[in-house]
Amino acid sequence: MKPNKEKFKPAVEKPVLLLLAGALWIVVGTMLLTYSFHWIRASRGNYSLIYVCTGVALALVIHHFGFLRVVDKNLKRILPMKGKKCLFSFMTWKSYVTVVIMIMIGVLLRHSPVPKSYLSILYTGIGLALVLSSLRYLRMLVKQLRKNVLSEE
Repeated sequence: MKPNKEKFKPAVEKPVLLLLAGALWIVVGTMLLTYSFHWIRASRGNYSLIYVCTGVALALVIHHFGFLRVVDKNLKRILPMKGKKCLFSFMTWKSYVTVVIMIMIGVLLRHSPVPKSYLSILYTGIGLALVLSSLRYLRMLVKQLRKNVLSEE
């Protein structure tokens, strides 16, 4: 008798996938913004406002031209899903590899001789872009929940 592998698969409904994706992007974005905030605060220089403004401008570019495309691609894959899917399917396997590479680059940058005040620009840009882009996941989650409620009535 073969063991039923499906029994051990952590399967969830589509709204949970949307919540996980949005929550993960918010958590990672907040973590990066926290690093950035501490680095800017520690620099105590006259350029703090310039670092923040540059980081915010970078965030808008990354959000619009980078992360929204990733979110839309993920939503295009998630939204047509029917029934329960694997808990980890809110991202593709290729995306998991990209995340690992980005984590490694982040660790290398944090331990590099690059001044933290300069790194704060990049961390603000990526962190804020992640938080902004996560809102699209959450908006789709609300739509799905409303759709489910209306279909039950």
